[in-house]
Amino acid sequence: MQSWGISGRVAKAFLNSKLTPLITVASLAVGLLGIIATPREEEPQISVPMIDVISAMPGASPAEAENLLGRPVEQRMLEIPGVDHVYTMSGDGYAMVTVRFKVGEDQERSVTKVQAKLAGAMDKAPSGALPPIVKSHSIDDVPVLTLTLHGAGTDANALRQIAVHLEDEIRTVPEVAETFVTGGAPKQVKVVLDAARLAASGVTPGEVAMALKQANARLDAGELTLRDSVVQIAVGAPLLNAREVGSVVVSNRRGTPVYLRAVADVKDDFGDVNSYVSHRSGSGASEAAVTIAVAKRKGANATNVTHAVLERVNQAKGRLLPASVALDVTRDYGETAGEKAQELILHLIIATLSVTALIWLFLGWREALVVLVAVPVTLALTLFVYYALGYTLNRITLFALIFSIGILVDDAIVVVENIYRHLAMGNRPADIAAIDAVDEVGNPTILATFTVIAAIVPMAFVSGMMGPYMRPIPVGASVAMLASLAVAFIVTPYLAYRLLKGHVVAGHGSIQHPPEEGSRTDKLYHRIMSPLIERKKTRYVFYGVVVALLLGSVGLVGLKAVQVKMLPFDNKSEFQVVLDLPEGTSLETSNRAASEIAAYLGTVEEVVSTQVYAGTAAPFNFNGLVRHYFMRSGANVADVQVNLKPKSERDRQSHAIAVAVRPSVDSIAKRYGASAKVAEIPPGPPVLSTLVAEVYAADDASRLEAAKAVKAVFEQTPGVVDVDWTVEAPQQKRTFRVDRVRAAEVGASVEQITQTLYLALSGAPAGLTSSPTAKEAVAIVPRLPLSQRSSVEALLGLPIATMQGPQPLGRFVTVIDGVREGSRVRKDLRPAIYVTGDVAREIESPVYAILDMNRQIEAIRVNGASVGIYNAVQPESLDETAIKWDGEWQVTIEVFRDLGLAFAIVLLLIYVLVVGWFQSFTIPLVIMAPIPLTLIGILPGHAIGGAFFTATSMIGMIALAGIIVRNSILLVDFIQLEEARGRNLVDAVLEAGAVRFRPIALTAAAVVVGGLVMVLDPIFQGLAVALMSGAVVATLLTMVVVPLLYWELRKNAPPLADSPLHTEIID
Repeated sequence: MQSWGISGRVAKAFLNSKLTPLITVASLAVGLLGIIATPREEEPQISVPMIDVISAMPGASPAEAENLLGRPVEQRMLEIPGVDHVYTMSGDGYAMVTVRFKVGEDQERSVTKVQAKLAGAMDKAPSGALPPIVKSHSIDDVPVLTLTLHGAGTDANALRQIAVHLEDEIRTVPEVAETFVTGGAPKQVKVVLDAARLAASGVTPGEVAMALKQANARLDAGELTLRDSVVQIAVGAPLLNAREVGSVVVSNRRGTPVYLRAVADVKDDFGDVNSYVSHRSGSGASEAAVTIAVAKRKGANATNVTHAVLERVNQAKGRLLPASVALDVTRDYGETAGEKAQELILHLIIATLSVTALIWLFLGWREALVVLVAVPVTLALTLFVYYALGYTLNRITLFALIFSIGILVDDAIVVVENIYRHLAMGNRPADIAAIDAVDEVGNPTILATFTVIAAIVPMAFVSGMMGPYMRPIPVGASVAMLASLAVAFIVTPYLAYRLLKGHVVAGHGSIQHPPEEGSRTDKLYHRIMSPLIERKKTRYVFYGVVVALLLGSVGLVGLKAVQVKMLPFDNKSEFQVVLDLPEGTSLETSNRAASEIAAYLGTVEEVVSTQVYAGTAAPFNFNGLVRHYFMRSGANVADVQVNLKPKSERDRQSHAIAVAVRPSVDSIAKRYGASAKVAEIPPGPPVLSTLVAEVYAADDASRLEAAKAVKAVFEQTPGVVDVDWTVEAPQQKRTFRVDRVRAAEVGASVEQITQTLYLALSGAPAGLTSSPTAKEAVAIVPRLPLSQRSSVEALLGLPIATMQGPQPLGRFVTVIDGVREGSRVRKDLRPAIYVTGDVAREIESPVYAILDMNRQIEAIRVNGASVGIYNAVQPESLDETAIKWDGEWQVTIEVFRDLGLAFAIVLLLIYVLVVGWFQSFTIPLVIMAPIPLTLIGILPGHAIGGAFFTATSMIGMIALAGIIVRNSILLVDFIQLEEARGRNLVDAVLEAGAVRFRPIALTAAAVVVGGLVMVLDPIFQGLAVALMSGAVVATLLTMVVVPLLYWELRKNAPPLADSPLHTEIID
C-alpha cells in the first residue's frame, strides 16, 4: 500500500469526495456574507481615547490657572494605568488637560478612570474653581457627512433657522450619532442697555439681570385634590417675547416703577455676530452659509448612514428646505468609503483575473481554471474571518486582500504544476499520480506557507497608532495563507484531477530526463550554472558582482536617490487652510483674509467649492480631531475648507495642488500678518504637525530664547513651510483696578463691580423665553451696544449700586494699560513651547529636513550652553535647554524601529523553522541567503519609480523575505529528493533549478501581477514597488545563488543517498 504524508492523505480523502464541491460553495457563500455584512468605512477603526478635562477659575491668569488647575489634574491623570501622554494648555481663567491613552485602550473604561480620579481629588480643588468638565473624543466623533446651506439674498441667521429644523429631522435617521450646526446665530431677545438711560433712572446692569431672572420664574408647585380628581398646579409668569420682556419692572423709584424698556431697547433678534460662514462655488460669488455636520454611531456602516441621511434630506425639500436655498454636500465619507471599496473590489477581481491569465499563458486554460476557483475561495474565507473578527471593510483590509493574492496563489500554482508534471509521466493511474504530486510538494509547501506566515505575523505587533492602522495586512495575509494551504490540498487536487486527466501528453514530465534534454529554459539554465560550478574564478566573480550590486543598491539611500518617509502623500478630494492671525485681530479682518484666500483658491481649476469659517472651526476630520481643531474659536482664527473634483476628473493629485497653491496662500496671509497652514489629510495616523520641535528649558526666558532660535532655523531651512509656534503675539490689555476701600465706603463690593462690567461687555443670559416650537433655546441677554462697549469712557459711566444710590464705575476703578499674558503649554508635567512646520517643494520627507536642521540647531547657544537634541524621549534633566523632535518623525522612528525588530524576529523564526525541518544549522543559511538580495531589486525599483521608501515598502520587504525563502525551500527540498533518489550532487542541483524554475517564476510573476493594481495607489505604491522589483530580481538571483551555495556547502560531503536520512526522505 502506498505511504503518503499528511498532504497526500488529505488530498486522497477529498479527491473524490462529494464534500469538496460543497466546501467550495460554502466558502464562497460565507465570503459573500462577509462582503454584504461588514460595515464599510474609508479608514480603519483606531481606538485611541482622548479625553479633555476643562477646569475654569474666573479671573485667574494663565500662570495661576496652570499652577492651581492644570498641574494638579495632570499629575493625577498620569497616575492612571494606560495613559500615554498628558498635555496641558492654560489661559485666562481656564486650564485644559488632554489625556491621551495608549492605542487599544477601551474608550468607556478610559472615561470612567478619568472621572473616578477627578472625583477623588475634588476636595483639593482651589477656592473659586468651577467643577471640571470631562469631554471624551474618538474617531466616531468625526462627521462623516457635512451639508452646507447657502442662497443668494438669504442671511446666515435665516439659514440657521432652516438648518436646525433640518438637523432635527436628520437625527431621526437610524445610526446617526452627534450632529451640530456651524454658522449663523440662534434667536435671542436682545436687551440693549443704554448707559445714559441707566444712570438717569438710577438702575444698574446687575439690577436688570436680577429683575429678569425674578420676573421669569415658573414652577410646578404640586397637586390639588378636588373631589375625585387631581389637578396639577403651575405657578409663574414666563416671558414669551420681547414685548413682555420690555414690560418687566427693573426698579421702583419713590413708588414709580421703572420698566426695562425705559432703560434699554428690547427686541426679538438674533445673537451678536461672533463668526462668519460663507460658501463659494468655484470662482463664483461668496454667499452666507451654514453647515450641518453629521457623525455616525460606532460600528455603523458609513455608506448606509450617509445615503439614509441624504434620502431624508431629499424628502424634506420643499417642506423644510425652500427652493431659494441651495444645499451642497461638502463632505460624504460614506460615498468615498463606498467608492473606495468598490474600486478595491474591482482591483481584487482584476488581480485575480490577471493571475489567472498568467497561468493560462504559461500552463494552459485548464490549470488557469483551477487557480481561478482557488483564489476566490481563499479570499472568501479571509473576508469572512475579517467579518468575524469585527474589522470593517476599508482601504487597508481590502489592500491586504490584494496584497495576499500574490502570495496565496503560490500554493495553487505549485500543486497544479506538479500534478501536471506527474500526470505527464504517464507511469501511474491518474488519481495516484495526482495524490503523489500533492504529497511530493506537500511538506515543503507546508513549511513554505508557515515561513511566509512567520514573515508576516510579527508586523501585527507594531506599536503606536500605526499598529492598528496596518494590522489588517498581517492578519488578513496570514489567514489567507492558511486558507490557501487548505484549498491547495482539498480543492486544487479535486479540480486539477478532473480538468487535466486525459489532457496531458504522457512522457513529457519524466524526472529521468537529464536537464540538457529538456526545454530551452532547461538548456539556458544549464549554460548559466555549469560554468559557475566548474570554474572557481567565474564563481567568485559572480559572488563579487552580487555583493557590489547589493552595496550599490544600499548606497542609493545615502545618495538620496531613494528617500525615506513614513508614508507617502495621499490623494484626497479635500484639504484645509488653517489661518491664525495675531491675537487682537478683529473678526472682520480675519474673515476678509480668509475670504481673499478662498477667492484665490476658487480660481484653481480642480477646486469645486470653498467654505470660509471665520471665528469658528470648520467641521473637523480625523486630523482635526487629533490636533483639536474643533477647539478653534475667537476673532483671530479662520479656516478655509477646500473641496476638489473627484480623483477621476483631475490629473493632479491633491498634494500637488496643495503644494502649488501654498505660495499664493502664504502671500495673502502675510499681508494680514497671519500664519497660514495648508492642512492635508494624512495618509496614516495624524499627528500635531509633520515637523514638531518641543522646546524645554529650566525657566521661561531660556525656553523662549531657545524657541525663537529654533523657529528661525525652521524658517531658514529650504523646504520647510507653514512654520508656527505656540507663543501668542502680544495683545493689548486694560485692567480696571478696583479701589476696595472706596467701594467699601459706599457699600459696594469688588464682586458686584466685576459682575457689572462683565455683564455690560460680554452679556450673560438672564433667562429663556418660553417657546414650545423653538428648536434652540431663545435666551434673554442684557448687554451694552457695540458703540458703548468700544468706549472706555462709556464703560466708566456705568452705574454701580451703592448705599447712597447709583454711582459711576469711574469713581471706583483705575484703568491700567498692559499686555495680555499668553497661554502656557505643558507636556507630561513639563513646560514646553512647540515649534511646528511642514515640508514641501525641495524636501518632502521630514527625515532630511530634521537632519539639515539638526546641524543648525547644534550651533545655537542659550546662556552659553548648547541645545540638546532628543529624538524618542524627553530630556532627563529639568535644567537642560533642549528640543525633542515629535510629529511624523516620532511615528517614523517608532514604526521603522518596530518593523526592524519584526524583521529580526522574522529572520529568527524562519531560521528556526528551517533548522527544524532540514535538521541542519547551515542549510537554513543557504536558504535565507537571498533575503538581503531583495534589496538589489527593491531600492533601485524605488529610485527608478521615484517612490519614497515608506513603512509599506518595509512591509513589502518583510513579506518578500517569506516569499523568497519559500522558493529556496522548494529548490533545496527537490535537490535533496533527487540526491536521495541516487543522482549526483551536480545533476541534482541542475535538475532542481530546471524543474522548479517554472513554478518559482510563476510565483514571482503572480506577485508582480498582484502588485500592478496597487502601484498607482499613493499609500501602497511602496509596497507594490518593493514586491514587484524585489520579487523579479531576487527570484532570478535565487535560481542561481541558492543552488550554487548549496553545492558549495555539500560538494565535499558524502552523497545524501548514503546518509541515514536517505530512507526517511524517500519515504
